[in-house]
Amino acid sequence: MSPDYPFDDAATARAVIADDGTLSDWNAGARRLLGWEAAEVVGRPAARLLADGVAAAVPAQAENRRHGTVALRHRDGRTVSVWLLAHHRRPHDGGPDHWLVVTPLEGGEPPATDDPLTAAALLQSPCALSVYDERLRLRHLNDAMARVIGLPEERVRGLRVAEIGGRTQSADLEEHLLKVLVSGRPLDVQTYTRTGGEDRAHAWLARITPVTDGEGRVRGVCLAAHDFTENHLARERLQLVNEASVRIGTTLDVTRTAQELADVCVPALADFVSVDLLDSPDPGGEPPGPPTAPVELRRAAHRSAHPGDPEAVVEPGDTQSYPAGSPQADCLVAGRPIVASVPDGDLDQWLTWDAARHRRVGEYGIHSTMSVPIQARGTTLGVAVLTRFLRPDPFTPDDVLLAEEVTARAAVCIDNARRFSRERETALALQRSLLPRTLPRTAAVTAASRYLPATRAGVGGDWFDVIPLSGMRVAMVVGDVIGHGIQASATMGRLRTAVRTLADIDLAPDELLTHLDDLVVRLSAEAGGEGSPGEVGATCLYAVYDPVSRRCTLARAGHPAPVAVPPGGPPRQVDLPEGPPLGLGGLPFESAELCLAEGTVLAFYTDGLTESRERDTAAGRRLLAAALAAPSDSLDETCDRILRTMLPAGGAADDVALLLARTQVLPSSQVASWDVPGDPALVAEIRKQAVEQLAAWELSEAAFTTELVVSELVTNAIRYGARPIRLRLIHDATTLICEVSDTSHTAPHLRRAKTWDEGGRGLLLVAQLTQRWGSRHTSDGKTIWAELALHDGVSSGGDGR
Repeated sequence: MSPDYPFDDAATARAVIADDGTLSDWNAGARRLLGWEAAEVVGRPAARLLADGVAAAVPAQAENRRHGTVALRHRDGRTVSVWLLAHHRRPHDGGPDHWLVVTPLEGGEPPATDDPLTAAALLQSPCALSVYDERLRLRHLNDAMARVIGLPEERVRGLRVAEIGGRTQSADLEEHLLKVLVSGRPLDVQTYTRTGGEDRAHAWLARITPVTDGEGRVRGVCLAAHDFTENHLARERLQLVNEASVRIGTTLDVTRTAQELADVCVPALADFVSVDLLDSPDPGGEPPGPPTAPVELRRAAHRSAHPGDPEAVVEPGDTQSYPAGSPQADCLVAGRPIVASVPDGDLDQWLTWDAARHRRVGEYGIHSTMSVPIQARGTTLGVAVLTRFLRPDPFTPDDVLLAEEVTARAAVCIDNARRFSRERETALALQRSLLPRTLPRTAAVTAASRYLPATRAGVGGDWFDVIPLSGMRVAMVVGDVIGHGIQASATMGRLRTAVRTLADIDLAPDELLTHLDDLVVRLSAEAGGEGSPGEVGATCLYAVYDPVSRRCTLARAGHPAPVAVPPGGPPRQVDLPEGPPLGLGGLPFESAELCLAEGTVLAFYTDGLTESRERDTAAGRRLLAAALAAPSDSLDETCDRILRTMLPAGGAADDVALLLARTQVLPSSQVASWDVPGDPALVAEIRKQAVEQLAAWELSEAAFTTELVVSELVTNAIRYGARPIRLRLIHDATTLICEVSDTSHTAPHLRRAKTWDEGGRGLLLVAQLTQRWGSRHTSDGKTIWAELALHDGVSSGGDGR
């Protein structure tokens, strides 16, 4: 006998054939089958044992296995037809491959009906088995099934499944038995239930097969029940972890994320879950250090298997102090999960202190709690408390591991949301400090604006501004910095300051955008690393409106074109060259000029208003036009209507800046102009005409200051400028403007005159007498202007005394 088979005997013929075809092993059963001694065949070719010397082709029925009937040569010369089973084997010790060939010599006859092994196979099988007849009445069950149902066979024989189990699941199972009885096809059914012989529910796989007689007729059904609770629970745990990864952290909102954690755990892991978070002592700061009892916690969310969360003692948003001995405090102080059992008295001390919770425990039958700390990146954020009262089984160690896994995923999401909220509030505060709090009142336009930060992406770099210019003109600007967060807000502030500075020197819109483009290129270079540029970019639209000429000059850099709504007319998008976004560098910008009727509404906006996941940009623009078309005298009401129409209820996905401006026209009666001769001797006549015009406007109280300003500006233009020279006076209710234009491009500047100098004090005198003064370049020269503030018809410069 081979040492590889210590239990072998002559009941099995066994031989081993090496890869070279020689026999390497021959047992007693092989000798009994063919009569050859081991010494006569071992080491010799196995083919010599074939009756005709040639092996019949036997197809491979499985990998490394063959079987079939072969004619073999007996030692006495006769031929023996034998069924052989051959396995190709690769030894683990690295030895040569070989074939193991076997065939049974005994057991070919069916066992006798009174064979004890056959009877024991059914009764003593670890698999729970039962047989039902054609009426689905119990005919027989084994010991394992008797233990499952908790009743012996003699008590339940003749009953149906529904009568034995008495549960809803039992009736469902009986329907499946009937289906197999009628169809004759096997069926597998899974269920999770507590049988009569169990103290808690288990997961069962019921395999139902038809029982047939010798003629193939179905005479009953056989039910085999397999307890696969461990596999079922493992699959449920895996599914819960997967659900947690999908359902938790869908937003960057702390409260929503906490609610998602509670929702995922009920009812899969607990019947009630509360999530309490630590509050930072400083708004927007980090949570306090390692917690110590008592612990102050704010209820962020909870969820119950019962509608309305009746088990809750604390409402979301409320805070409560948890003393030592409470599950919350003990868990946070220990920094690990703590499972407590009410029947074991683990919560007696705490419930004695907290009468409200003591009543809840008795009312709902709470028997187990599990407190799990919410920790992320070394910081303790809060605690999740899981409670069971509907499920009878307590929390197990596997439940603790599962709760830790789910809570850890939620903790990272909560921490991300907390950090995002803190950065968002900081960026929003910075953004609001940089945006205009109120829009200036001008004679050129009435304006209204709105700014809404993104609900998810965070505060971005959208901005708008209304800038009063000389000559009663006004500049309107709207822009959008690429990106979100504090960096985008800071960049927006720098660009807005730059626009105001460039606007003060009265640059044309296309020229202003060119200078702004250069600034963004420099900001990108500063933001980049070694040898690589940064990612600063922006879009911008800049417009200048003159209420005297009703002309509006616009230019844009990659920004959406504005929409113009003429009085009584439909909204239309302004045809304006697009221009490249800011930051590309070296590309030109083009401007366009419009003549606007009085009362025309211009709508400037950023792309967050019209772009959406639910619609394309073209649809968004059509929706904006429809919102603008509704008549309204109030620009603020129009702003609100546009936001309600364009944005979803949950807020915008991107920042939104909206600026509406209704144009006004300065009547020609409030403007006067004169051609100035180049003779200094005629300056007195010009002064006289200016004073007479002020008298016609009933502004004689401002005549003295105006006369001095006109005299100085006209004299300077005659002395240092180039013809033709023109004087213009403009006024509204609060301001009087004096402008002198000539064709010279040389800009004037203040200088300090020496004691005995006869000149050099003119512009200094103008600066002292007026509210502000300056110069602007035009296409054919320059204009020097000065503004005098009017208060109740009196110039702020006084009468000179």
